[in-house]
Amino acid sequence: MIYIIPAVILGACGILAGILLTVASKVFYVEVDERIEKISESLPQANCGACGFAGCADYADAVVNNNAPTNLCRPGGTNAATKIAEILGTSVSDVIPMIAVVHCNGDCNSTKPQFDFDGVQSCKAVKRFYGGNGMCKYGCIGLGDCASVCEYDAIEIDNKLAKINSVKCQACGQCVGVCPNYLISIRPKSKNTDVLCSSSANGKATKLACSNGCIGCKICEKKCPNDAIKVENNHASVDYEKCTGCGVCKSVCPVKAIH
Repeated sequence: MIYIIPAVILGACGILAGILLTVASKVFYVEVDERIEKISESLPQANCGACGFAGCADYADAVVNNNAPTNLCRPGGTNAATKIAEILGTSVSDVIPMIAVVHCNGDCNSTKPQFDFDGVQSCKAVKRFYGGNGMCKYGCIGLGDCASVCEYDAIEIDNKLAKINSVKCQACGQCVGVCPNYLISIRPKSKNTDVLCSSSANGKATKLACSNGCIGCKICEKKCPNDAIKVENNHASVDYEKCTGCGVCKSVCPVKAIH
């Protein structure tokens, strides 16, 4: 008899808890639009955030409930945009192919290291403690933080310089956030004029640090027929909205910093 009472109490508590959970599930039930799940499944599940949302599920929810554009998934491209449009019953929005660009051309042939770093082989670690191990403090450190986060194997370190494989790159943007020198940007594939330097040092200092560096001479800015290139903070940058790819800036650059 002494064992029966506790067992009955325990059983009653279990039944009560089950009833409460059942009632709670009914009261707090939120109906989920099945289109959200379908759209999420049509995305590559990279959860890279390139669309501007926390992940694929968050983007799918925004498309259905907040009328977010259907063509924001860069890794999914036109294929994902087409599937989303089919699910929603809307027309397919154009997807502009994008690519990542490393704005540095400071390889081992053009610049030299100041010292050998024996600590954790990470660009972030070198930058944090020493400001970088190269002659140019603005250039690619070359230890591959960007390559380590790329899920598409689109970045390799060649001659101490990060390089993007244009075929493999999905413009997810994961590499952009991990570069401690902020050398990587995303641009339209069709706009293929790039300044491969990010140095903010004056021309003399830049030239001493790297033979491939932009010296801020402004010749490109003066010669551009479309006002698409400006020199600020001692280095040139391209306005891709204005750039037509005419190649004038490349031809007049005395240090060949424009590609």
